[in-house]
This record gives sequence, C-alpha cells and structure tokens, in this order.
Amino acid sequence: MSRKRSQRRGHTHRNVRKVPVTMTGTIRIVRSGVATVQTPEGTFPVARGGIREAMDGDEVQIVLVHHGKGESQAVVHGVVQRATTTFLGTFESVEPLGVVVPLDARVRHDFFVLPEDASPKRLSVETGDVVSARILQYPTRQSAGVATIDRRIGRASELDMAVEGVIASHGIVTDFPEAVLAEAQQIKADVAGALASDASRRDLRELCTITIDPSDARDFDDALSVRRLEDGYELGVHIADVTHYVPWGSSIDLEARQRTCSTYLVDRVIPMLPERLCNDVCSLRPGEDRLCMSVFACLDAKGEVVSAQACTSAIRSHARLSYDQVDALFEGTLAPEGLPTSAGFEGDVADALRTLDEISRLRQDVRLRRGAIDFDTREAKVLVDEDGHPTGVRVRERTAATSLVEEAMLVANECVAKMLSEVDAPAAYRVHERPAPDSLSATIPILRELGLVRGDLADRVVAGEPRALQEVLAAARGTSGEYLANTLLLRAQKRAIYLPQNEGHYALGASAYCHFTSPIRRYPDDVVHRALKALMAGTLGSKEQRSVANVLPQLCRTCSDQERVADMASRDSQKAKMAELFQQRVGERFSGIVVGCERYGLFVMLDDTCAEGLLPTRALGEEWFAYDAARLALTGESSGRTWRLGQRVAVEVVGANPAKGQIDFALAGS
Repeated sequence: MSRKRSQRRGHTHRNVRKVPVTMTGTIRIVRSGVATVQTPEGTFPVARGGIREAMDGDEVQIVLVHHGKGESQAVVHGVVQRATTTFLGTFESVEPLGVVVPLDARVRHDFFVLPEDASPKRLSVETGDVVSARILQYPTRQSAGVATIDRRIGRASELDMAVEGVIASHGIVTDFPEAVLAEAQQIKADVAGALASDASRRDLRELCTITIDPSDARDFDDALSVRRLEDGYELGVHIADVTHYVPWGSSIDLEARQRTCSTYLVDRVIPMLPERLCNDVCSLRPGEDRLCMSVFACLDAKGEVVSAQACTSAIRSHARLSYDQVDALFEGTLAPEGLPTSAGFEGDVADALRTLDEISRLRQDVRLRRGAIDFDTREAKVLVDEDGHPTGVRVRERTAATSLVEEAMLVANECVAKMLSEVDAPAAYRVHERPAPDSLSATIPILRELGLVRGDLADRVVAGEPRALQEVLAAARGTSGEYLANTLLLRAQKRAIYLPQNEGHYALGASAYCHFTSPIRRYPDDVVHRALKALMAGTLGSKEQRSVANVLPQLCRTCSDQERVADMASRDSQKAKMAELFQQRVGERFSGIVVGCERYGLFVMLDDTCAEGLLPTRALGEEWFAYDAARLALTGESSGRTWRLGQRVAVEVVGANPAKGQIDFALAGS
C-alpha cells in the first residue's frame, strides 16, 4: 500500500463522526448554571450552557459530549417529565402583563402572568409581593414561561427575603398537608396505656435520666443515664420512641419519607415531623413521662463495650441541661444546687455528669486506639433577634459537655448497628468508605512541604491507613500548618452515606455503624428503630419488614441526597445572615486565615466569627497570578509572592451581599 493511500485512509478514519450517546436521567441543579444529571449509567456534569430549559428534578434526555481528554459532559436535549409545578417568587406589574421572578436562584427564567389572568386582582397582589405561583406553560428556547398566582405570601418587606430565597433555592418543603396535621393532632403520649399493653416495655421513670442540648433546642430526642459497676460502667441511652406513634405507611410516615430530615436554618427549624410530635408527644421534656427506645451498654474500666441490650421503655427526664451549664459545672463556676433538676435529684445529676465525663474520655482513647480520625472543626452560628436581624456570632467548639453527649451517642449507634448487622437485618446503615488513593496522593506534596510526612509515612497515608492520618494530624497540631493539614485530609475523605447493608465506618474506626439517636429529625433513625423492634420481637421476616426492605435501597439514596440539601441550605442561611451582619462592619479590619484558593482569589475565614469572604486576585496586587491546583496556591509572576491555604492575613471588609451570602475583602492597608 502506498504511503499516500495510507495517509488518505488515516485522514478519513480521523474524520469519522461518532454517533452522540443519548440517555435519560434526573437533573440536579446545584446553583445557577451548575448541574449534574443522574442516569443508570452514572452521574455526569452538565456542560456550560447545557441546562437549557430544564429545571431541578426534571427527568431529561441528554447527549454526552467530550472535550479533549476530560470527562464526558451532558447537554440537555429535551425534558421528558417536569418535577416542578409551583414556585415562590416576587410579583412585578409591567402592564399589561404581570411577571413572577423566582426566588430560587437556580431557576433562570421569569414567568409571565397573562392580561386575562384575574389571579393578581382576586388575591390583591401588588408589585413587590411574594407569591406562590403555579406553572401553566414551561419556558422553551422559543417561548416564555407562563404562570398563575395561587397564593399571596406577603410583602417582601415583611419577610426575610434572604432566608426565603435559600428555602426556595433548595426546594425545602415548609408546610405539612392537612391530612398529616390532622393525623398528628389525634396522637396522645399515653405512656400509661403503652406500659399496660406491652409487658416487655420497661418502666424506667424512677431512673435518673438527663437531657443535654443547646440552650435554644426545642426537640429533645435523647436522654442519658449512668451507673458505676464494680468493674466498669453501665451507660444508658434513651431515644424518643417515634415509631410507636408513626405506623409504617401512615400519612405522617409517608411525609417524613419525602422530607427525610429536619432542616436547621439560621432563624428557624423546618421539621421532618409535625410540631405535635417533635416538640410535644415525642420530646423528652423534663418532668414528663415519655416513651423511649433504650440501649444499655456495659463498659469495662477502660471504656470498651463488653455487652449491650436494647428494650422499649418509659422514662421521665429529671434534668434538662444546656451544654453551657454542664461545662460550667465541670469548670466549678456552677454548683450542683444550681442545676435545674427535679427535686431531690441535684446530687444524682451532678454525680452522673461527672461519671459520663469519665466515660467520654475513656471512649475517646478507645476510638483513637482503633484508628478513628478526629478532625478539628469550628462551627459558627449567627444569633438573630425576634425579627430575624443578626445580633452577633457564637462559635461552637468541642467541649467536655459536647464530647460527653457525642461519645454516648456513638456508643449507642455502634451497639445497635452491631446487633442488626450480626443477623443481616435490612436497615439504613451509616457507611463511610476509605478515601480513594488518588485523593490522598494529592495531599502528599503539600504535607511534605510542611514537613509532616517522612519516610514510609507518605505511602501509608496514600494507602489510607487510619493511624498514618492520625500521625500527620498529631504532628501538625500547634504548628502553622495545622489548618492546612486538617483541610487537605478532610477534603480527601469521601462523604458518609446511607446504605441498606453494613460496610463499616472508616473515620470512626467502627466495623458497624448506624444512626439510632435522632428519630425526630432523621428518617434513617426511624428505619433503624423499626428493624431493632422487629429483631427484639422476632419478626424480621414480617410483611412490614419485607415492605421496608423493598424500598430500602431507594430510601437510602433519597436520605443521603436530602441530607446534603439540608446541609447546604443550613450553610447558605448562615452565610446570608453573616453577610447581613457584616453590612454594618464595612471598613473594619480583621485577622483571618486562608481557607480556600481559586483562580479568581482567596477565601478567608475570620478568627473571631468564622465568617468567610472573598479576597479577589485583583486585591492582591497589580500583577498576574499563576494558580497551582496541586498546591492550592496563587503566585505572583512578578513578585514571586505565594498565597496559599493556612496562611494568615489581615483584611478589610469592603462589601457584603446578604441575598448571595457574600462578603468581600481587601487586604488591610492596601
């Protein structure tokens, strides 16, 4: 064959057009212009401009496109089925039309209200009002969307638009259906009736039990008890018995399955269950009889769990304590008599708290020995007044009181997971996989630069050996590289999810783990309660449990997805109020630390409030900055100065936008 013919054939081969790959999936819009499509073949990022007329949750047909050696990206080819039928928005009158502008920042189209539509007049809607609109015609590339108004919510000036925008943008459902509220209203605690009808339910109302929560908590779903044994301790963890009141398949249960969790925003809680349950019947309020699921764990003198048993029970909380009160007791600034307890229980409560603190310290050592990885974190909570205006910031850090509760809950969760996994009971297990070697390998160059890995430690880190990660974090503690090391290794971790089978929890070093301790606010806990009750009753093969098993894979996926949504909504609401707070502090200077690095600038977290803002590259100097994705750094090409994660910096607040949750910084003194 001649060289010319060979070249011609090769040229022809290179120009053969590949048939586009078409598939169907569900689109999830993260923020305006950024989305993924979940398909049976996998999840694909949407190419820039590829969302087209799709809205969050729609079933869409996509075409995969390829750019160079990068991953495949999706372009929406058409909408198969719509998921959104109603939305919140602000109404504007532009005669003869009306326009509804969605509060959901992910919806990029406005909707017209046609001149012949009488809904604005009938509902007395004026320009600037927030309304609930129903879509009549979806926007396309050729035509605008059309909507009608179902309900007037109120004037924008009467509502907290920043938080309302967060709720809308994350699709958080706020109202309960009438059938659910009516069903909840009929429920009564009836502890005496439950004890009389179930001989296996233990009456623990004389046992000294304690609830410890944040000072502003309203739903109390866990209580603790403890007693010393000759060779260790008996730890009791008592959890609200939600499933006693919420039968599988009931209206309340089906609604909870859709919500999957409560959403904790800066100024409100959007609950998974109606208030009748979460704040009354199932809330372990002090001095009131309540039904529980109880786990008693026997621990030896070193804190190791020797045995555990579970039962249905009835308790009465003898003290409702806040973390601050417990810490004050341990610090000696609050006397036992100053604790709010039932009469005659003051000494018992103080002794129980000190014993629980002993167990907490022992359990931390146990988890450290078996390879659990603890990352140092701080959580900022913006404080608001009755009108929703920010008044300050409280930074929550781990204390003896928070650790006391956390360690007790971890024990209960592990004990229940062990009971269920030993018989392969279908349940919603909490699973955390080992990090991918590639993710850990990417941390090594920076960890070497910080002097935190030497010899074979790098190989052990890449292999994901828990004790190797512990060594790095311990070596970084108290050094200038502490924040950077924590951040890098935390980002390398996979996210914990719910699965129908037990696969262990990497970060906790637990062979089996589940969520059992918060059934008021997390649906997976309710699934676990049902499985545990079936195990105790010997009915794991019952019709109800078979029904649970059938929907469990999809239910676990939904719970994992909705947990992410609730977390993002919570963070976004905090950012909105933080930005509102810093609107009043423009021109002030603060010290902080670089916590993020992108091509366009640095994200800086302030020391006192944990507020985060953007320090754009243009504020770093009049030069071109090269971005190093591997080292997460920006380097000035003229000056050679490098900016990177963990670096301390002094900044000045130059602006804030509550609607977008953004704070803008400049270098102090620039």
